[in-house]
Amino acid sequence: MALKVLKWLAGGLLSILLLVLLVYVASGARQPPANSASASWLGPGLHAVGQTDITFVDDSRPTDENRGNPGAASRTLVSTLWYPRNTEGPHPLIVHSHGILSTRSEMSYVAEALASSGYVVIAADYPLTNGATPGGANASDVVNQPGDVSFLIDSVLALSGDSKPFTGEIDGDRIGLTGLSLGGLTTTLATYHPRWRDPRIKAAVSIAGPSAAFTERFYTTTEVPFLMIAGTADALIDHASNAAVIPERIDNGALLSISGGSHLGFIGISDPLFRFMHNPDSLGCAGVLEVLEDPDGVFLSMGSEAEGVRIDPDAAGVCASLPPQEASHPGRQQMITEIGVLAFFESVFGSNEDERSAAAEQLRISLAEDFSEASYFD
Repeated sequence: MALKVLKWLAGGLLSILLLVLLVYVASGARQPPANSASASWLGPGLHAVGQTDITFVDDSRPTDENRGNPGAASRTLVSTLWYPRNTEGPHPLIVHSHGILSTRSEMSYVAEALASSGYVVIAADYPLTNGATPGGANASDVVNQPGDVSFLIDSVLALSGDSKPFTGEIDGDRIGLTGLSLGGLTTTLATYHPRWRDPRIKAAVSIAGPSAAFTERFYTTTEVPFLMIAGTADALIDHASNAAVIPERIDNGALLSISGGSHLGFIGISDPLFRFMHNPDSLGCAGVLEVLEDPDGVFLSMGSEAEGVRIDPDAAGVCASLPPQEASHPGRQQMITEIGVLAFFESVFGSNEDERSAAAEQLRISLAEDFSEASYFD
């Protein structure tokens, strides 16, 4: 009798697993047409991808005390490096900055796509804004993260011998940035801030990054190409106040807008983890509002109106639109993001004019043709 029961339970468990597998497959993101321009930009590039963890310590700058937790005399950046295997380069270098309460691996799908196309990508857990920060992530430390970006660039350029896992060298004229949410703000500061910017940066992508407090004046320090990628269903960082304004405020700026895109939908784990949710930003808001103390104060510490920093009283605040509107499929959102980031950098860093032109066409025209959710504005 016991054997029959066990067999029945095993059969039932197998049926449940098969049902779950069928639901998972059936609910997957719809791919672009196989013969479309966008299909050729998805998936791995020409190179196998290597990945290694490495810790960099900046002894020249301290880590502040945080809510009763002691600081340190240095800033420790536990990092991951993605790189193409067995190719001499020279390689473009991309520094990715994570969002608040997140980690360096949040968008590894983009890092892997870039590395397979010949890029070296570095991302670090920032000392006071990552999800494991003692005392809770502190957005105020974002003012120190442009310095972390510059230090990461210095550190990767200085790698040599056994400490350098990739072959070939970094092309110092092809250094770019990406960043999500607070990391998008870090990217903007490292690119444009009149005192904190790094002049080695030649292209930058902010993904759902806050920007409402920056006027046109703020963006006049450089003419590097800039792309904002944002979702219209983002409940944390309002699309109208922070993304839609980019093309009119930045001479060399553009917006890749994703209809129904959520804030958490950009994070790799959102598909499949949040695939069945109305909008995962309800979870994101709960976490962010718990640690976010004074958003206006953070921006006011960045500079004055003369430097292009001004609090817009009409801009929607963080998580101002709850409950959020329904989000689109996070898998589709990530496909658009992966293609958009790669095509943007290739339109700037491509090895010849034909490659740069083809990438620009993919970004500006083909994405919207192949994905109904995507719109490009410049």
